[in-house]
Amino acid sequence: MMIASFVFFLLIFVAIGAWSVVASKRTTADYLTAGQSIKPWLVALSAVATNNSGYMFTGMIGFTYVNGLSSIWLMIGWILGDFIGSITLWRAIRDTTEKRDLHSFSGLVTRWWGQHYRRLRALSGVLILLFLGTYAGAQLNAGSKALHVALDWDLATGAWIGAIIVLIYSFAGGIRASIWTDAAQSVVMVVAMPLMMWMAVQEVGGWSAMMEGLHSVEGGYMNWFQPDSTVWSALLFVVGWFFAGFGVVGQPHVMVRYMSLTDASLMNQVRVYYYGWFTFFYGATIIVGLLSRLIITDRAEFDSELALPTMAVELMPAILAGVVLAGLFAATMSTADSLVLSCSGAISRDLRSDRPLGFLQTKLATLLVIGIALILALYGNDSVFELVVLAWGLLASAFAPLLLIYRFRRLPSEPQCITIMLAGVVAYLVSHYTVVSDYVYELMPSMLVAFITYALINAVSPVERIPSSFSNDAQ
Repeated sequence: MMIASFVFFLLIFVAIGAWSVVASKRTTADYLTAGQSIKPWLVALSAVATNNSGYMFTGMIGFTYVNGLSSIWLMIGWILGDFIGSITLWRAIRDTTEKRDLHSFSGLVTRWWGQHYRRLRALSGVLILLFLGTYAGAQLNAGSKALHVALDWDLATGAWIGAIIVLIYSFAGGIRASIWTDAAQSVVMVVAMPLMMWMAVQEVGGWSAMMEGLHSVEGGYMNWFQPDSTVWSALLFVVGWFFAGFGVVGQPHVMVRYMSLTDASLMNQVRVYYYGWFTFFYGATIIVGLLSRLIITDRAEFDSELALPTMAVELMPAILAGVVLAGLFAATMSTADSLVLSCSGAISRDLRSDRPLGFLQTKLATLLVIGIALILALYGNDSVFELVVLAWGLLASAFAPLLLIYRFRRLPSEPQCITIMLAGVVAYLVSHYTVVSDYVYELMPSMLVAFITYALINAVSPVERIPSSFSNDAQ
């Protein structure tokens, strides 16, 4: 029954994505940004879903399973940083997209003030391909893990199914297919997560028994901070994840949702939908992660990233477990689709900025990217959480500082932009692979290095200031 339910509802999600072909205009602009025709509630639901699917369903629940209540500070820091990014840049990004007639994220980075930085655009395209390709592989990996634990399917089988679904989404309606399926799975999960929480609480004997059980877990599991934390280390943890939340503005697959909004004046509506849903779902994820520690007690032999599908199978009726698994799998695939489409945009618009690829050629580029993501999913060994955090940090380090510099009416030269971008990327890698990562999330020092680099450049050779009289609706 569970397999039948899973297949049935997964086919519904796939059909929703495939149905988007009826709205397709069969142009590259429509394929990559949906012709800027997406309603505010759809933009918001899709942005939350694509921002957090594989990371939230597998990575964050697994992180909470291991670390306990202290994971809540990751949520608090992330949402605060995300909110600051939203009031600083969302509207500006949407307005600049329309004014400059942009169809890829790299266009924002290289043409914000009407400049044409071809070398910077090529570099941006390469970075997007490298980092988002890895990210897409992690999403396929997340989906295959869920099917492996729930249905006992081989990991490779789940990855192949995911790749085929991504191909259907991409070829049917491009970014519109991803947005529509994001919204559908969001509706499913907003019902399924509270239901799973209620069933899990009943399984452990009620709320009081749950709290007693959580407080009895070894190692200060319900401490607000890790037992060995100091005031400074706790502060650095929260601030580090604040930078991670702000780093959303550097994520091409998320920002393309705001680029697709029907009207920039509706951005406040998007914000209300987005943060209402985001806060609720993130909180539910932490509670499910805590409950999973009481229900799945064999920690030494258990992959923490499999907590959600394991609980669905153990606690829910077969038909409902199938719905949850289908929603989870569809969520990771729609995110993978978004990542793949951003890579396709990089190939079609950025690596060949002088002669952009046509509609059909862009689809062939999509097929190539899906193949690379599938290989990464089949042969990569890192955890979903680790891969997503690494790719996320690298993208944010490369792009978020530069976009913020543009937003405040500064236009560095092309060599200066490249220097700032690479400074952030190198600083992130150094932080990630040294002891710095033991004290703070690596995005904090890497973004600070990027801003310090800008300050030094400006001190030596003052960066061009865009006069307020310069007409740009984004400002």
